[in-house]
Amino acid sequence: MADKKHIVVLTGAGISAESGLKTFRDGDGLWNGYSVYDVATPGAWRKDPQMVLDFYNMRRRDVLAAQPNAAHTGLAALEKDFEVTIVTQNIDDLHERAGSTRVLHLHGEIFKMRSEKNESLIYPITGDIQLGDTAEDGAQLRPHIVWFEEPVPMMEQAVPLMHNCDYFVVAGTSLQVYPAASLLYYAPPYLPKFIIDKKIPQVDRMNNIVFIEKPATEGVKELQRLLQP
Repeated sequence: MADKKHIVVLTGAGISAESGLKTFRDGDGLWNGYSVYDVATPGAWRKDPQMVLDFYNMRRRDVLAAQPNAAHTGLAALEKDFEVTIVTQNIDDLHERAGSTRVLHLHGEIFKMRSEKNESLIYPITGDIQLGDTAEDGAQLRPHIVWFEEPVPMMEQAVPLMHNCDYFVVAGTSLQVYPAASLLYYAPPYLPKFIIDKKIPQVDRMNNIVFIEKPATEGVKELQRLLQP
């Protein structure tokens, strides 16, 4: 592994959209009809935990029914020739199911739940979480998801990767959700960068950047071609 170059890939909802998982900002997106403040904030949890659980139970079922697409499998295939770390904003497990072995979930994981009082009490979950389901500390179980207005602790692991890689790839993200989007700006000027999206997000002028304006499945195939050793 020591002689392999290291690729860090930041992925967002656009990479799972082609697996049928709706994206946050699409007109017909998952959040359409839901205020983010009703289902994805600590205040929403305090106000109506049943609505929050129903929302994430629905999302968990959607992910269970989805399958990895060519973008997921294409990134996993890069591990043949590179060391690859996926840093994803997505809460699904499609990268893992596609075969990626190093995946860092910035915003939590839909197949995990935790105590609402103790963030270290985390458990696997594939079914529904119900009101009255409790952790070993007696507290209600909630989705292991980073909600809006909550800190993103995994950023502490993600930021140093920007200075310990040979390529940085952004795939399927609007670069509008912070702090995840800031990873692009932690990347050193000399670092080769690639942005893959069907609509390239606006970014500040920077050096060594290649834009691949294609859907994730096609864009990752183009990335594979460009990175061929």
